[in-house]
Amino acid sequence: MEKRWLLLVFFATMLALVGCNKQEATKPKNGLTIYTTVYPLADFAKKIGGEYVAVESIYPPGVEAHTFEPTTQTMKELANADAFIYVGAGMEEFINKTMQTLQNEHVTFIEGTKGIPLLDSTSEHETSEEHHDHGDKDPHVWLDPILSIQIAENIKNALIELKPEAKDTFEKNFASLKQQLQQLDQQFQAVVNTAPKKEILVSHAAYGYWEKRYGIHEISIAGLSPSNEPSQKELAQIIDTAKKHHIHYVIFEQNVTPKVADIVKNEIGAEPLRLHNLETLTEDDIQKRKDYFTIMKENIEVLKKALQ
Repeated sequence: MEKRWLLLVFFATMLALVGCNKQEATKPKNGLTIYTTVYPLADFAKKIGGEYVAVESIYPPGVEAHTFEPTTQTMKELANADAFIYVGAGMEEFINKTMQTLQNEHVTFIEGTKGIPLLDSTSEHETSEEHHDHGDKDPHVWLDPILSIQIAENIKNALIELKPEAKDTFEKNFASLKQQLQQLDQQFQAVVNTAPKKEILVSHAAYGYWEKRYGIHEISIAGLSPSNEPSQKELAQIIDTAKKHHIHYVIFEQNVTPKVADIVKNEIGAEPLRLHNLETLTEDDIQKRKDYFTIMKENIEVLKKALQ
């Protein structure tokens, strides 16, 4: 009786272990396991890779991407992955160290912005000693739908190298994604072209690519990093500029509300709005199953209001 009971315990334990392994095994059969930094890289990789990839961002929901550092567990996961897609352009300060640590592993590093002409990151308000250094380039390329096509193509080409037998699927999925990005660009163009004003007051200078592509002028309260704040003199200039252009809204990001932006909001009596920088998803985004296009279309609606 005791022997039979022990056998039952043994088989129950084995079944539990199999169940756990099944739940943890996210890699598709004969597919690729891919990790990324910012959310758009993950979304593009999923849309292009389809059934051949399991993709996840290493950033937890709502994390401040500019200051993120990978944990030991994250490094273990990357070591077992097929590819790690990162932005480049100085966005991820940990990337060189990560490459060095994982140089003997089989993981392929893919630079999302490779070959893309990047804007300079210099800003009139980036004079603080606590300035977060991106390097000399603006990494927020994914906010431009046209430049995002190049990011997507870089991902598609890398996936073909990793899994050439699925090339036709990757090419087809990329073509569909490209068309969606072109349509998104047309929606941005339509909103800005018909807007009565072109200035927006933002808490974080992340929208330089909109400035170049669509002719929007961003007045930034901080520099490219949300932690960078202007001096008292610069703050006074921003408030004067906002009043001069009759700006009625101050735009915050989905995960950061710097104190200085609140000061400006109170000084000019502006209504707060939210733009999503897409660096990471929030818990609410995940629950509502939002993707790159859902969030970008919401951004267009916010932009339409801000430009009134």
